[in-house]
Amino acid sequence: MITVMLVDDQNLVRKGVRSLLELSEEIEVVAEAADGSEAILMIPEVNPDVVLLDMRMPGLSGLDVLRELSSAGTLPATIILTTFDDDELVLAGIQSGARGYLLKDVALADLVNAIKTVAAGGSIVKPAVTQRLLRGLANLNNDFSSLDQPDPLTERETEILRLMAGGYSNKEIANSLGVAEGTVKNHVSNILSKMGVRDRTRAVLKAFELGQI
Repeated sequence: MITVMLVDDQNLVRKGVRSLLELSEEIEVVAEAADGSEAILMIPEVNPDVVLLDMRMPGLSGLDVLRELSSAGTLPATIILTTFDDDELVLAGIQSGARGYLLKDVALADLVNAIKTVAAGGSIVKPAVTQRLLRGLANLNNDFSSLDQPDPLTERETEILRLMAGGYSNKEIANSLGVAEGTVKNHVSNILSKMGVRDRTRAVLKAFELGQI
């Protein structure tokens, strides 16, 4: 059972998402927070497998929550809930540790699949949405802690990076390539080191930005 916490200031949105998730036998909503301050206090205590996080809230925003918990090392796998006009916030959120994002009108099957993906260590930064986000990079102060020109990746590292971009976890990548999960972890560490980024989501974004994948 995957435990999920909802963070959104709109009660109707929380209830709607909860109602959807209650239809799945694989997911349990264990807590809700109505604002960022409440989320920062509750998330470390509840310690859910996955957080569904709204970005636009009064007081402390979803971005504030991401930055605070990421800095403290208490940020669970987090999916941003957003609308179409939130590109800059979404990108900043991903830079601050979110594993990807979903639109608030997401279908149940897509919502469940996304939760399962990030709970397993993957991300949901897909090529289609990434391209839309990257169009706004020129107008956003980019605080990636990455190199302008990363060191060249090997053929196997590029292959793994493409699978990372598809949202696959280390275990799924290992099964796909017929290698040990530890081998994949080593490759991922090399990819992050060569690209000068702190996590796999930033590596995927950087690779799309540079046209590597």
